[in-house]
Amino acid sequence: MSWTEEKVKKLKELWGKGNTASQIAEIIGGISRNAVIGKAHRLNLSAKIKTRSANINHNSKLYQENTKIKSGKGGRSKFKSLIIEKDFEPENPKQLEELDDNSCKWPIGHPDEKSFYFCGRSSLKDFSYCKLHLLYAYQPKGKKEDSNDKEDIQEYIEKKIQNG
Repeated sequence: MSWTEEKVKKLKELWGKGNTASQIAEIIGGISRNAVIGKAHRLNLSAKIKTRSANINHNSKLYQENTKIKSGKGGRSKFKSLIIEKDFEPENPKQLEELDDNSCKWPIGHPDEKSFYFCGRSSLKDFSYCKLHLLYAYQPKGKKEDSNDKEDIQEYIEKKIQNG
């Protein structure tokens, strides 16, 4: 296949509009996706790097709900507020068959042991775990200077587990 002036013009036009190499190959016809990529490279057309956010429909209900959840608190304090609460509900040991949407699914022990069970406390809305196990499961991305803070949280959790 040879690149005619007409095909090159069409390639540049479609590339500029943000079409994928596969779409361009299909529209032009008779060429492969790789041929489109190679020609675009030789023509020094700008690289097409799309992030996930570029493909998100910002009007979708799911996007709007996730944005509300994420913007509520900074990453560092997202679950830190749970520590303020001193009284955690007692464990309600459950077997796999007994779990429902509102049960904490944190495994306790090893699955091969007879004493294995799941926490069973009430899970928080939109999460699989109770308040206490959320502190374990969702560790915020931290910097090295946050390590003391994380150690304090870890010590607190350990004391809570031992005491109740």
